[in-house]
Amino acid sequence: MNNTFSLSGKWAVVTGASKGLGAGMACALAEAGANLILVARGPMEATMEDVRSAGGNAMALQADLSKRDETKGLLESLDRLETYPEILVNNAGAIRRNPLPDFTEADWDEVIELNLSSIFLLSQGVARRWLKTATAGRIINIASMLSFQGGIRVPSYTASKTGLVGLTRLMANELAPAGICVNAIAPGYMETENTAPLREDAERNAEILARIPAGRWGSPDDLGGAVVFLASGASAYVNGITLPVDGGWLAR
Repeated sequence: MNNTFSLSGKWAVVTGASKGLGAGMACALAEAGANLILVARGPMEATMEDVRSAGGNAMALQADLSKRDETKGLLESLDRLETYPEILVNNAGAIRRNPLPDFTEADWDEVIELNLSSIFLLSQGVARRWLKTATAGRIINIASMLSFQGGIRVPSYTASKTGLVGLTRLMANELAPAGICVNAIAPGYMETENTAPLREDAERNAEILARIPAGRWGSPDDLGGAVVFLASGASAYVNGITLPVDGGWLAR
């Protein structure tokens, strides 16, 4: 059974891999045997060291996926690699906070481009290659609790993460006949830079913790099992799901 979860010899792309959830998932994939292609707009040396310590090879590709030309450039860089990846983890994302009446077009456009459009374009490009080469690849999108709920003060984030669930289902419907599995993970309230303003607000932090049955904020390590499962042969008959990893938040 352990071999079912093995990623030995496979190459995985993880976007937004310089820190936080992306770095944690990259290390989990490496521990399962995968080699990593790390993508981020910032420095990735620390993640590369952690991946190598976990037993995987690692390379880094710099790209700001909020810019359409850099997303397309990343696809071109992947095409030039000697070994094409079999796993794509679409993790890169951003959030902007402001009340709806004050929300700017710039904050809308940047978040939608990064959180939704870049994922469509990367997945489309990778899927084209897999279909040509009959590769039973895996696409794993990182959704959110706001894929299920509306939230407040984050209109572009909520719209992008809700849309991502629909895109995940659409891609699964079209690609499953070719053996390509497309699924999503919806992290709960995690200790990342994006949630720092919530954790630093004593009242809001207490409200959130009171709602989580597990009684704590999640950590990047909590996503490790889910991402390895969805990247491996163990999930060969799992298509189009969005798996909450939320400490029970949605159950409340």
